[in-house]
Parts: sequence; structure tokens; C-alpha cells
Amino acid sequence: MQAMVKAALITLREQKEAGLSSEAAEATLARILGVEARGDGSWHIQIASDGLNLTAKAMIERGLKAILGQDGVQASVHFKRLQPLPPSQQAQAPLPAASAQRSAPFGLSIDRRAIPGVTTILAVASGKGGVGKSTVSVNLAVALAAAGAKVGLLDADIYGPSVPLMLGLSGQQPIVVEDKLRPLTAHGVKTISFGFLTNTEQPVIWRGPLLGKAFKQLCYDVLWGELDYLVIDLPPGTGDIQLTMIETLPVHAALIVTTPQDIALLDAHKALTMFERLEVPVLGLVENMSQFICPCCGHAEAIFGTGGAGRMAEQRHTQVLVQVPLTAAVRHGGDAGLPVACGDGVLASPFHQLAAHVKAHVQ
Repeated sequence: MQAMVKAALITLREQKEAGLSSEAAEATLARILGVEARGDGSWHIQIASDGLNLTAKAMIERGLKAILGQDGVQASVHFKRLQPLPPSQQAQAPLPAASAQRSAPFGLSIDRRAIPGVTTILAVASGKGGVGKSTVSVNLAVALAAAGAKVGLLDADIYGPSVPLMLGLSGQQPIVVEDKLRPLTAHGVKTISFGFLTNTEQPVIWRGPLLGKAFKQLCYDVLWGELDYLVIDLPPGTGDIQLTMIETLPVHAALIVTTPQDIALLDAHKALTMFERLEVPVLGLVENMSQFICPCCGHAEAIFGTGGAGRMAEQRHTQVLVQVPLTAAVRHGGDAGLPVACGDGVLASPFHQLAAHVKAHVQ
């Protein structure tokens, strides 16, 4: 089996359209840690991730799956770090080489500053409201925490914060310690939200500059402590908060949440284009509400259509990471402050799969 994997890498090296250079293919040959056959006939391939960035990991994974798939072999690829991160990177998120002040598309002035103690920043975006982006953010954060990671969740939707309700923290307020907020904790996740600081019935009526300032305060004026992952639940659109985040933070990867319907995919394309133009790696798509499952009889109905995210992934050369069904239990869990990812049943499975993918590809 390992010989077949090596042969697949050699094929990738020889096929320029696969996107893997000769040097990268040769280096990957030495990175193979093991190949394991699973009971369902698929293979599990483990590769050392030291020195690989997200783009290289995604390229290797897609290439291996494509080449092995030609022979009818289903494969999963897992990247494992062999050496611990340097202390400087364990304490805070590494700044990209291009993080010094520079110009960028959309007239941005990039001057990024890491959040002390935070190793990895992951943005969850949708481009459009109402597709369940906060549901995905909350359940992903809970699933990462359940897998043993130290996790924070920043609710960046200043106008419509929903994370306090979804984590069962409505009505609570963080305390101030030495002019900084101490985040609240639920289900193993440290979280901060503008919803903790305002009356839930009062609207926030602010212009752009105030939004940007508030976002920066939620980043830097919070006692996050040491975190493996900080998940940022972005508001809909591609506006002030998104641009402030790109200017300010070293974002390591992004996820795009969409439903299968065309109207949602229109804005998902825009969100993906924004991250591409601003050089933020996109892990892939999360197709939420992929189908409605009747709580009484279990009948599945694709009320928003089928295959929408798959078509977008093919067009934009990315992948659909998980499909999340529309169920009453997921909705109830969000309203009750008990995300389904707290458990390990069928409904929790997509979020635990998503968390495993994040842990394997964003380090």
C-alpha cells in the first residue's frame, strides 16, 4: 500500500496540472509516516506536517485523493506534527512575513498584530445572513474543545450577536480585570461577545469606524490566556468588520458557510473571493441545511436543493468539508444553549468531523 501511495506522489510530480512541484513531491515521499487499511476498504495516510503551510497540505491531500481515486481507492489524509512548535509560536500566533505595514487590495493598510497567547485564528464567514454561520461557529468551537484543544470564540457580529444565547450565557457579563475583560466560559469554550455588553432589546446604531474600534477591543482588550484556536464568528457580508479583521489580525484560515440554494451561494462566492484576494487560506465550504430531516419519521427532504456547495467547490477549486442537516434538534440546541456538538450522536458528527479537519490542517 505504501508503495502505491509513493507511486501516486510520483505521478503528481510528473503531472504539472496537479499543482505539486517536483521538489514538493520528492519531499513528501519522505514525509509518509504510515498507510493503514480500514475495514471499509479505504486507506488512512499519515504525513508529517512540519514545515508545510496550509496551501501545501491542501495541494497534497487533493492530489493524493485524485490520483488514488483513479484506481478506485478512497483515502483520507491526516497531517501530524513531529516536532513541537517553537516557544515563540506557542505563545502567540505567528505573524506572516508580509505582516509589516503594506498596501493591499480594497485600499487596506495591513498592520497585523498577534493576540498574545493565541496560536491559531480561524474565521468563519458566510457572505449572507441566515445560513447558520453562528451555529457552525459555536458547534465547531465546542467540538474543538471536546477534542482537547484550548478554544476561544469571538462573536464579531456587533449588530446581531447570537453567541451568548447559543452558549447559554445570555444575561451574564464578563468582569473587568486591570482594564481588560475576562471572557465567560461555557462547554469548555472561552467566549466574548458584544451581546454581553449591551441590552438585548436595544439596537447598536453605529457607523464603520466605531465598529472597527469595537472589534479591536474584543481582540486585544480581553484576557484570552493561552488558546490553541480562536474562532471568529463574522457578521454577514464583506464589510467593515471583515476588513478590520484582515488589517489587524494574522488570520490563519477561513471557513465559508453556505446552504445549497443559489441565493446563498451568490454571497458565498463573494466571501471566498474576498479571502482569496487578501491572501487568507480558505479551508473549504460547510454546507449547512443540506437537507431537512423530519423529527417524527426521519424522512429527508432537500428543501434548499442539492449539490449547490459541491458545484461551487468544483468551480472555485476548493472542497466541501461537511454537510450539516437541518433538524429541529440543532435549532433547539442553539436556542437552549446546549449545542449538539456537546454530545457524540449522529447530529454532532459533522461538527466533530469539521473539528478533526481543522486540527489536521491548521497548526
